[in-house]
Amino acid sequence: MKEKKKIVAIVGPTGVGKSELALFLAQNLNGEIINFDSIQFYKELNKGTAKPGPEERKKVPHHLYDLLDLDEEFNAAKFVKIADDLIKEIFERKKIPILVGGTGLYLRALEYGLFPIEIPQKIREEIKKEAEKNIEILYEKLKSLDPEYAKKIFPKDKVRITRALEVIYTSGKPFSEFHKENPFFKNPRYQIIKIGLNLPRKILYAKINERVIKMISQGWIEEVKNLLNKGYSPHLKPFKAIGYKYIIKYLEEEIPIEKTIELIQKDTRHYAKRQLTWFKKEPNIHWFSPEEKEEILKFLKEKLKN
Repeated sequence: MKEKKKIVAIVGPTGVGKSELALFLAQNLNGEIINFDSIQFYKELNKGTAKPGPEERKKVPHHLYDLLDLDEEFNAAKFVKIADDLIKEIFERKKIPILVGGTGLYLRALEYGLFPIEIPQKIREEIKKEAEKNIEILYEKLKSLDPEYAKKIFPKDKVRITRALEVIYTSGKPFSEFHKENPFFKNPRYQIIKIGLNLPRKILYAKINERVIKMISQGWIEEVKNLLNKGYSPHLKPFKAIGYKYIIKYLEEEIPIEKTIELIQKDTRHYAKRQLTWFKKEPNIHWFSPEEKEEILKFLKEKLKN
């Protein structure tokens, strides 16, 4: 059987330094960068997403940044299709695809494929309406239908709760059963060398707190204000990303700036914790500190041989 081609993926919590490492590796491994951070797909969200800037993007090719308009829908299936084509093109250029991001579900879909189950539109819409009303009630439903999976996720994780219930209502089987039975989880589509970045929690949280203040000082609030002035609805899905709802509340004079920053920092720390929980359960991740760039490069050169 033909050996699958090797690609690199950099994973880890928000604020840990994934983009910086991706650029370093792309420069030293003749690579091109593919984003799999779902919020960085959107064109006009820059200050609050920590996207690589123009200078970084000039150094090596960056893909799947500024891909979508704010009112455009996107999902894992669309990501896999686009990423598959990009990976093929990068290999044809005799370069190494280097994936970087924090949306673990998208990387898993790329590696193992998607659940071979089609969700009826009616079920999807019904669950979506319920989720918008009260996600806690939906989580309780998931606990009763699939307690095993419910234990693994955050009680307000709308994406995973709705996805699990869609599969349960469509198939009549617990979502956790698909993790055990689905052959996609046993037969990877790519040979992905996964590099995980992490820091001691105290240091990571301090970095997150500082980064939020930096984003605010660089114009995050002004960016959101301009988008709302353009006529974009504050209820669009991208504005549900970390921090945006609090900035909108600040602009609507519901909370002061100090409280805005405090809440964004808190939510970002919680998000980082959830990301780590997800990635710690994923197989075959090689963990490093962000400072170990040279060690990571040496490790990858060895792994990428042949």
